[in-house]
Amino acid sequence: MNGPDERWRAKATEMVAKLGPLPPAVADAMRHIPRHRFVPPEYDSMAYEDEPLPISGSATISAPHMVAFQLEWSELKPGLKVLEIGSGLGYLAALMGELTAPSGTIDAVEIDPHLAEEARRRMEQLGLHDRVAVHALDGSAGLPQRAPFDRIVVSCAAPEIFPEWIAQLSAGGIVTAPVGDRWEQTMIRVRRTPGGPTKEAGPRVRFVPLLRSSAPIYRPAE
Repeated sequence: MNGPDERWRAKATEMVAKLGPLPPAVADAMRHIPRHRFVPPEYDSMAYEDEPLPISGSATISAPHMVAFQLEWSELKPGLKVLEIGSGLGYLAALMGELTAPSGTIDAVEIDPHLAEEARRRMEQLGLHDRVAVHALDGSAGLPQRAPFDRIVVSCAAPEIFPEWIAQLSAGGIVTAPVGDRWEQTMIRVRRTPGGPTKEAGPRVRFVPLLRSSAPIYRPAE
């Protein structure tokens, strides 16, 4: 009889197969990191469906296809120093920890202290705490005390790519973020080059709004 580890690994393998062609390293990471450990228990049976799921209040864990896109578009590789803004319970940060191993580091910023503590606990349980550091902070100003970063991955909707994020990139570094209003955004990739930042537009997406310590970037609809 298959044990729980075999069952979730089979589900993760099926999930990855349904996503279509992926870079081998991304596919391996998504098969290796248990997504069900990053969702509330009541959604455990849906953890390997290609759907976003609520984790706390308005916060969600992104659908696997969007997670795969973020990982691929960020051009992650071993040894990179990465900042994630809006990390929730830490699923994407855990995956990035796998992709940048063994010498890379991930700083995951989450404004909700409860979610940040839960994310930190998951990293410890999965043995990722030496690669993934979780900070309960407002990420709109980046994380200057840990800069520069090779990659900055923003997992919440922002009205723009903030200058602070670009300033905290290393030479050749990349920031990716969903940019737009609170209802719909375009995924944007900015690369820091000697001639100045270059910008590319990706698909239309929907992420929950970036929050600041004083107020949300976007006000709720009246």
